[in-house]
Amino acid sequence: MKIKTLLAGVAAGAMIIGLSACSSGSGGGGEGGGDGGLIGVAMPTKSSERWIQDGDAVKSQLEDAGFTVDLQYAEDDIPTQVSQIENMITKGAKALIVASIDGTTLTSVLQDAADADIPVIAYDRLIRDTENVDYYASFDNFKVGQQQAWSMLNGLGLTELDGTPISGAPAGPFNIELFAGSPDDNNATFFFDGAMQEIQPLIDSGVLVVGSGQTDFEQVATLRWDGETAQSRMEDILTSTYSDGSKKVNAVLSPYDGISRGIISALTDAGYTVGDEWPTISGQDAELDSVKAINSGEQYATIFKDTRELAKVAVAMATAILNGEEPEVNNTKDYDNGAKVVPSYLLESQIVVKDNITEVLVDSGYWTEDEIKG
Repeated sequence: MKIKTLLAGVAAGAMIIGLSACSSGSGGGGEGGGDGGLIGVAMPTKSSERWIQDGDAVKSQLEDAGFTVDLQYAEDDIPTQVSQIENMITKGAKALIVASIDGTTLTSVLQDAADADIPVIAYDRLIRDTENVDYYASFDNFKVGQQQAWSMLNGLGLTELDGTPISGAPAGPFNIELFAGSPDDNNATFFFDGAMQEIQPLIDSGVLVVGSGQTDFEQVATLRWDGETAQSRMEDILTSTYSDGSKKVNAVLSPYDGISRGIISALTDAGYTVGDEWPTISGQDAELDSVKAINSGEQYATIFKDTRELAKVAVAMATAILNGEEPEVNNTKDYDNGAKVVPSYLLESQIVVKDNITEVLVDSGYWTEDEIKG
């Protein structure tokens, strides 16, 4: 069954289910929608712009399909997210869509969901170490990591945006620094591994040099994807490795726009200015502030993952499950959560640089020209 077929039948399917709506929830995004039954949506935080957009997209599409929605944000507090999911189960949720804070901490509460015959869809972040996750909706996260590397290498004049080596590219050496995402997020290792597949050969050949020597995931990971944590680490690197003035940072691999903005702040405080010697900085999520930073030359690129499309997949999965049908998946081998290989649907992502902001983000309706220039 194709996703578009599932989506076309969402509204009808929701009515066929004939589930009763549940009472109003506590805090967070609250509930709203129709009488097709309650679906719990657990999101990690409102501190990241992208999760607000994800939550809004999932909620509105579920409501359009006739469901009642309990959307909650846990502000990156694990016990809060566990408690929110427990409440969703207690209130009679017919399905759960969960973007976990720490994918290893939900084993007990998801056993409660399984005991109540509530299906669970992991949303963008894989839930680990439990049999009780039914499907996974995300992007091709290894490729996202490759795209982050390609965008950084493109800024250095080494490759095209699709990773094709550029003939006559400079020999370097270029000084780079590496950042990775949160160690409790399964996606972070996919991003990092994808990026390092492209970067490591150039480190081995001497074209790229990691000035700090910090190349292991454990060394470069950024807990909770926190921009202030990234800024502090970048400040330490600049002080310990680049303060004598003998060399400059030429590029920084960043896996997320919030981390990129922290890196930019550290560079600015250290006296770097936008221009020919400003480092190439990657990113992810096409957050508005970072799109503005790309426009101004502070950030070189971001990876656009259309949350509207991801929401469509999650809604289609939930509807299919509740109709007794099999959701469409396109990957059944790569996402082993430690207890099972979780059937997954992976979407494609796009690299955004200054030259294609309008084509990718404005023409698609994701951001407006006024928002980007405002």
